[in-house]
Amino acid sequence: MLQVHEIQENKEEYIKALSKRGLDVSETFDKVLAADSLRRSTQAKLDETLAQSNSYSKEIGKLFQTGETEKANALKERTVTLKETSKILSEQLSAASEELQLLLYTIPNIPHKLVPAGTDENDNEETFREGEIPTLDTEALPHWELAKKYDIIDFELGVKITGAGFPVYKGKGARLQRALISYFLDKNIEAGYTEFQVPHMVNEASGFGTGQLPDKEGQMYHITADDLYLIPTAEVPVTNMFRGDLLMHNELPITCTGYTPCFRREAGSYGAHVRGLNRLHQFDKVEIVRIEHPDASYEALDGMVEHVKGILRELKLPYRILRLCGGDLGFTSALTYDFEVFSTAQDRWLEISSVSNFETFQANRLKLRFKDSDGKNQLVHTLNGSALALPRVLAGILENCQTPNGIKIPEVLVPYCGFDIID
Repeated sequence: MLQVHEIQENKEEYIKALSKRGLDVSETFDKVLAADSLRRSTQAKLDETLAQSNSYSKEIGKLFQTGETEKANALKERTVTLKETSKILSEQLSAASEELQLLLYTIPNIPHKLVPAGTDENDNEETFREGEIPTLDTEALPHWELAKKYDIIDFELGVKITGAGFPVYKGKGARLQRALISYFLDKNIEAGYTEFQVPHMVNEASGFGTGQLPDKEGQMYHITADDLYLIPTAEVPVTNMFRGDLLMHNELPITCTGYTPCFRREAGSYGAHVRGLNRLHQFDKVEIVRIEHPDASYEALDGMVEHVKGILRELKLPYRILRLCGGDLGFTSALTYDFEVFSTAQDRWLEISSVSNFETFQANRLKLRFKDSDGKNQLVHTLNGSALALPRVLAGILENCQTPNGIKIPEVLVPYCGFDIID
C-alpha cells in the first residue's frame, strides 16, 4: 500500500508509472490528497478542542479552590459544549481516516522501471529460455489421458467427493506428488531457507496484510462462521508471521520456505487450457519468502530467479522466463518474473512459478519495519516465489517424459519416490 506522503512527493511520476498497468489514477490521487487534507484539518480541530477542554478543566479546579463557584460553573457549561464538539469531531475524523484508507487500498503497487507497458499476457517479455523440447511419439497423450491410462490421478472421483478442480492422486501419482514436495523443500533448505509449517486458514488482518483483501476477496474461500479464509498460497501466513514486527538491520535477510495446500475460488471456464491439472481449486505448492533490506531486494530477486532455474534444470524440463507487463502484473507486485514449462503433449506453455518483489507495498500494510544502522525505522521489502507449484510441474513431467513404455521419472526424483517409471 502506498503512503500519502509518497503520493504527495511523487504524484506525476506515479501517475505515469501506473499508466503501464493501463490505469489513470489521477482522479484517485486527487481524492486521496483531499481525504488526507480533511483528515489532517479535522485532527487539528479535535486537538485544539481537546486542549481547550483540558485547559478549562484545570481552570475550573482552581476556581472552585478559590471559591469562585459561579465562574467555575460557567466554564463547566462550556466544557459540556466542547465535549459534544469533540465527540462529533472524533466521529468525523474516524470517517475521514476510513475513507482515506479505503482509497489507498484501491491503488496497486507502482511498477518497477523494468516492467514493460502492456495490457495482457501477450505483452509480457521473454527474458530467458532453456531446455530442449522433446519430440514425442505421434501417439503421445495429454496428462489427463495419461492419468487415466496409468490410474494415477482420478478427476472424476474428486468431482464425486467435492466438485470440479479437486483431483484425487492415487498410487504412484500420490507418491510422485509427495516426492516433488519433499524435493522442493530440500532444495530450498539447502539454499538457506528455513522451513515452516503454517496454518492453512488466516484471519482478515492477514489477508489485508499481504494484499489479498480487499483486491482478491472473491477468489478466496471464506469461512463465514469464524470469519477466516482458506489460504490461496503459503505466502499469506508465512509473511504475516512478521506482521507488526520491528526488526534489527542485522536480522535481515529473513528467508522462509513452506509447503501448503492452496485454495482458490477462481471462476472456471471450459476448454483444454483448463483441463486436468491446468487449473484447480485446490493444489499443492512450496513457497519461498524473503524479508529484505531495501538496498538488497533486487539482488535477492535475481537470486530467487536463479534458484528456480536450478530446480528446473535438475528436473530437465524445458522452460522460459517472462517479465510481466504492467497489465498482467499482480496488484501488490512491483516486478514479477513468471516461469513457464513447455507441455509438449498440449503444445503450450504452462505457468509454474511467479517470483516477485513487492518492495514496501506489503510491509506498509503489515507495519513491518526494521531499525537501520542509524537507528531510524524503515519499511522492509518483501519478496516471494513459487518453488514450485506442483500441478503444472507434474503435468509437464507426465507429458514430456512419456515414452511408449511408460512415464520416465526425472533422475533427481527417483530417490524421493522410489521408482523410475510409471507403467
